[in-house]
Amino acid sequence: MTPPSPSPAPFSPWRLSVAPMMDWTDRHCRYLHRLLSRHTLLYTEMVNAGGILYGGTERHLRYNAEEHPVALQLGGNEPDKLAEAARLGVQWGYDEVNLNCGCPSDRVQRGAFGASLMKAPAQVADCVKAMRDAVGDAVPVTVKHRIGIDQVEEYAFVRDFVGTVAEAGCRVFIVHARNAWLQGLSPKENREIPPLRYEVVHRLKAEFPQLTIAINGGIRTDAVVHEQLAQLDGVMIGREAYHNPWWLTGWDAAFFGDTRGPDLTRESVEEAMVAYMEREAAAHGTGWYAIARHMLGLRNGLPGARRWRQVWSDHRLKDTPPREVMALARAHAPAADAGTDADSDVGRAGTPPIAATAA
Repeated sequence: MTPPSPSPAPFSPWRLSVAPMMDWTDRHCRYLHRLLSRHTLLYTEMVNAGGILYGGTERHLRYNAEEHPVALQLGGNEPDKLAEAARLGVQWGYDEVNLNCGCPSDRVQRGAFGASLMKAPAQVADCVKAMRDAVGDAVPVTVKHRIGIDQVEEYAFVRDFVGTVAEAGCRVFIVHARNAWLQGLSPKENREIPPLRYEVVHRLKAEFPQLTIAINGGIRTDAVVHEQLAQLDGVMIGREAYHNPWWLTGWDAAFFGDTRGPDLTRESVEEAMVAYMEREAAAHGTGWYAIARHMLGLRNGLPGARRWRQVWSDHRLKDTPPREVMALARAHAPAADAGTDADSDVGRAGTPPIAATAA
């Protein structure tokens, strides 16, 4: 089983997307997500523009052809470097280039990009203009940002940021509906402590109706997606999509009106990922362990899910062929249609390996 080729849908490309997430949404994760949804827009994790230019273009830009539609998210603050990285992204076939103005991590702040760029809207406008000049009309150049910085909650701050960057030609803004606190909070805390203020994003759309405005932050159910799509042009889902990937299997029908998707089961997706692991090992020497980590939530909520995850995350099995690992994992998990039980927590870090599986 391979991911179906996306077909045109009568909706905005930004109607539903999976957020760029550092160390998570690599090409292996995106391959899994494309197995589950034909139309959802997928984003790379943030890639530093300098890394693309000086750290190995192929290593940073390689992706699977099945991933389309797929967007490249860039980090940086120098217009010339961002322009060249965007041009390379178009050469490699990405469908969009996005500028990160929302990441609050200390490392990103030390580079004076990410969320800290919201303090310099004119600089962001220069970056966007340079990127647009480099790619022309080939792909859209978009911006992902927060609604504010630190404890500054005045609407005028984000309004002026969007207005200034829009003047440089940006027509798509993906808005994480929380402030970014640049001091005192970790990236994880920045996703939880600053309050969600969806009404700010709604106000942006009302004031800039000509722009495409998508919302991100804390969205975990179909009902909330529908509520936001009634007022905005798109919804971006982050960690819930990663931890509960099976949710994606309903998106094409629920949000794109496409009921033509394949008759998926968790077992068929697991088998498709094993075939992918085998191809990756043959083509690039990639170990299955680097791929399997992205599918640990596939059986979330089902009987045997914890034991199944333990097998697929057992580092002692990393030299075992993935088909043998799959057989071991399935020995601990009943068929996925057997119902649910209390074994529904997403056991990740700290889950002990299964001694019997390593024998």
